Amino acid sequence: MPETDHELHVLRGSRPKERADAARNRAAVLGAAAALFREHGVDAVSMDAIAAAAGVGKGTLFRRFGDKAGLAAALLDDQERTLQEAVLSGPPPLGPGADAHARVRAFVEAYLDYLLPHLALVRMSETASPGARYRIGAYRFWHRHLALLLTGPDPDADAHTLLAALSAEHVHAVLPDLGPDRVRRAALRLADALS
Repeated sequence: MPETDHELHVLRGSRPKERADAARNRAAVLGAAAALFREHGVDAVSMDAIAAAAGVGKGTLFRRFGDKAGLAAALLDDQERTLQEAVLSGPPPLGPGADAHARVRAFVEAYLDYLLPHLALVRMSETASPGARYRIGAYRFWHRHLALLLTGPDPDADAHTLLAALSAEHVHAVLPDLGPDRVRRAALRLADALS
């Protein structure tokens, strides 16, 4: 495997093994949280309500997920892994086999396809504490992927710049004024300028 793919696989990581009862509780909590968030919105749902709907104690919920931001990150995990797999081994242009410029554009498209329907959850996970977005493993993966593809004089900084335009807080703030199509076109223009 090429060095760059290896680096991305390492950043992606893997899930630790779970006991059967812990896996059942995790599935119950995630199912209850997803249903409540869909029905009432992320901000309107309390951890108490999630614990009650899942049939677990509040202690179990808080020990496992910490807070609503940790729960949001867990809910997003499968979608992020799917996108990561597509980047690592999916068909071009998102996956290997296309030129760098096409892969950067495909990433922006795919990331927005992931972000827009999950905006409230992504925003919660990215803004739980100052700098939370930059500590999330998925961010490091996205950043490394882009930095490997961008060809300007400072691809590391350019990758951060492009990801800033895709942050949930930014998209949430401008979406009411711009709408999703203009947000997408602007992000793609930035990708074109940087790649």
